[in-house]
Amino acid sequence: MSRPLKVMLVAAEASGDALGAGLARALKARLGGDVVFVGVGGPKMAAEGVASPFDIAELSILGWIEGLKAYGRVKKRVAETAALAAAENPDAVVLIDSWGFTIRVAQAIRAASPKTPLIKYVGPQVWASRPGRAKTLAGAVDHLLALYALDAPWFEKAGLPTTVVGSQALHVDMAGADGARFRAARGIAADAPLLLVLPGSRPSEITRMTPVYEDAAKRLKAEIPGLEVAVVAAGTVAADVAGRVAAWPFRAHVVQEADKYDAMKAANAALATSGTVSTELALAGAPTVIAYKIDGLSYVLMKRLVTAKHITLFNIAADEAIAPEFIQHEATPQALARAVGRLLTDPEAAADQARRQTEALDLMGRSGPDPSELAADAVLRVIAAKAG
Repeated sequence: MSRPLKVMLVAAEASGDALGAGLARALKARLGGDVVFVGVGGPKMAAEGVASPFDIAELSILGWIEGLKAYGRVKKRVAETAALAAAENPDAVVLIDSWGFTIRVAQAIRAASPKTPLIKYVGPQVWASRPGRAKTLAGAVDHLLALYALDAPWFEKAGLPTTVVGSQALHVDMAGADGARFRAARGIAADAPLLLVLPGSRPSEITRMTPVYEDAAKRLKAEIPGLEVAVVAAGTVAADVAGRVAAWPFRAHVVQEADKYDAMKAANAALATSGTVSTELALAGAPTVIAYKIDGLSYVLMKRLVTAKHITLFNIAADEAIAPEFIQHEATPQALARAVGRLLTDPEAAADQARRQTEALDLMGRSGPDPSELAADAVLRVIAAKAG
């Protein structure tokens, strides 16, 4: 090739930013200086050479109502992203997760440049709800990089070639994580009970879940002598989380992304907003309670569409509620405090749940190859096939 390969990566949330950064690293490992990147992403992708034209935090939207309120902003960013693709003329565009944003970007790029290879990285969970999205995606992109084997049949049936690459969360290296180091750095005694709270990575999650977790933690501190509390501040919402936690009426340690895995290893139990982090907690051996809330109208609409019995991936894989889940009206401080309190005060129950969480990860495919490597291979194959 007379010029470097140009790959456009588009991510709109923290989880997608991490996937995009991993894919960029894998492509650079193969091609060295023969690949350059453009696109939209967060700080992790920026560190790999993807200079985003805007802050993706404003695109972290949850629920139908939030989506309607943000429609004008999203429409503007879709147009800007499509314009970037037109200006840069990439050899391929990889659209990562964030269904509502990336499907619109895909359709806009396809309309303007029909020959540009479009690759979706992470498909919508059509096995849980709205199976018609498989056909929509098949009409908008050329290839899907799926996280789980259960995804593939749904999209292949709709005519979309699919490569199962696995979930990066299953391949997080916990070997260097050190719970004792975390405790020592923060003056937490080795035998002190420690609760790790993970409120989420979207602004709306922080707004909705943090007050609930504060109340639950306050109840637990009143019941369990010497309980220490640590709160993870995800990169895209770190300042918001730190500010909220600083106002809590008890001390809580704010944990930055760099120390997240140490904190997971140190924790006796975790209270987390549903998401990729649940898989990481299982890898770390932290027994977890899951909570989730969205706006009321969105929840009513979602209840009519969702058919899955669970929302936590390892619960879905095992077909049982290994980690207790508290959704919407069930996610009260009282209920969460009871569930977490059991894990903090019953070591046998905590150990049993941690073991079953870990076993469920095998059902999700954690023993497979590195997902970023498989994704890079697939991207290069799609580009080669289009060029040929």
